[in-house]
Amino acid sequence: MKLIVGLGNPGEKYENNRHNIGFMVLDKLARKLDINFNKQVKFNGEVSETKIHNEKVILLKPHTYMNLSGNSVKAIIDYFKMDKDDILVVYDDMDIETGKFKIRIKGSSGGQKGIGSIIEKLGSENIPRLKMGISRPEFHQVTDYVLGDFPKEDISMVNECIDLAVEAILLFVETGDIDLVMNRFNKK
Repeated sequence: MKLIVGLGNPGEKYENNRHNIGFMVLDKLARKLDINFNKQVKFNGEVSETKIHNEKVILLKPHTYMNLSGNSVKAIIDYFKMDKDDILVVYDDMDIETGKFKIRIKGSSGGQKGIGSIIEKLGSENIPRLKMGISRPEFHQVTDYVLGDFPKEDISMVNECIDLAVEAILLFVETGDIDLVMNRFNKK
């Protein structure tokens, strides 16, 4: 069983924010797999379940708002008695250029509150993650920047990056080998 978590904030006003790129990736993955999300109160989020190559896969978009994402992730992990190695968390990272992503097996939160909440609730930094680049703001406050939408000139590049991220997720589900996925998709 694999759990793919996309981080973001619920609600229409946040839909296209940089901070919601984790939700965008999961939405694209769900469309590719032709599955829908359903609200699940017990997990405080939207959940979709499917099978890929006989592997049960759960997609989760927490509705706790970014800073409390760990509550939703912990609830679903406890319910399904999952191991941290079977999780992949997708979220935004300002230290990676827009249009690129990095896959990591572990690490600190780097100041990203959503993954920070997950690390705190699970009691470990050993959580596989796919960090989607949104670049660092030059002239904006960080909060205004991450809660702002991608500029029109970046949309095509962001969509291409989302497509590649979906490919990486599918390879992770298919092989269960995060090292293979990192070797194939991490760009220098």
